[in-house]
This record gives sequence, C-alpha cells and structure tokens, in this order.
Amino acid sequence: MIKIISVGTIKEKYFLQACEEYKKRLSRWVKVEEIEIKEEDENKYFNIETLLEKEADKILKHVKEGEFIIVCDINGIELSSEEFSEILRKNINSSKNITFIIGSSNGLSNKIKKIANLLLSFSKLTFPHQLFRVLLYEQIYRGLSIIYGAKYHK
Repeated sequence: MIKIISVGTIKEKYFLQACEEYKKRLSRWVKVEEIEIKEEDENKYFNIETLLEKEADKILKHVKEGEFIIVCDINGIELSSEEFSEILRKNINSSKNITFIIGSSNGLSNKIKKIANLLLSFSKLTFPHQLFRVLLYEQIYRGLSIIYGAKYHK
C-alpha cells in the first residue's frame, strides 16, 4: 500500500482531477490511501515552529510502525526516476507500506524529518504543495510503470 499524507487541501479542480487520474491508474498495481491534514492557522501561533509541531502531531497519528517513510523536503536527495522506482520495488517486494509525507507551504517540523527513512527532493525549485501532490502521484505512477514494464516511462 502507498499512503500519501499531505498538509493542506487541494482546492483547484484541475489538480484534483489530475490526482484522481493517477490514483485510478495506480489502482491496477497498488492500493493508495490519501490523508489530508488541515493546515494550521498561522495567525494562532507566536512562531512557525509551534505551528509545525501542531501539524507534526496530526501527521504522526497516521504513521504506523514498520512503514517506509519518505518525507518530501527541498533539502532531501534527488533521484532519477529509475532510482526512485528501485526504492519503490524494494519496499513493495518486502511487503512494506510506503508512506509519503508532504508539508504545507510552511514546511515540516524536524520531528517529522527525523522519522524519515528517506528525505526526498524533486528539485531545488519550490513548488506549490497542491501542484507537488500531482507531481508525486505522477512519479509514483512512473516508478511503478518501470517496475511492471508498462509503456509509460521512456
């Protein structure tokens, strides 16, 4: 199973449609669970660290022991699609659930980064978190296409 935990909701219909399309495509190979965490109101907190800690506590409620946790972070390592698919393959073959965590526009608490088996960056560029979720779905689909020999990745 692949679980995607993201802070914030997708509001734009076109991003939602893209995510749904990739979820549908992925369903032939793997079960996908998506969990949206409500973004904390910045105005309620004295500093961003406190806000990130609150969001981290909400995220951690959905993380289970034994999952392979990939935290999406701009300071993580960058992988090729083939390298990414190899990480997916190893965990699928060992029957481990893979959990991806996407932070809000404020990022993620160090508490979340510390539990990661892998800190993954898609680029040094900054993406809106709503668009990033579409990119993540696409890369998961591409990775599984490589594993299962589908004619998607060229």
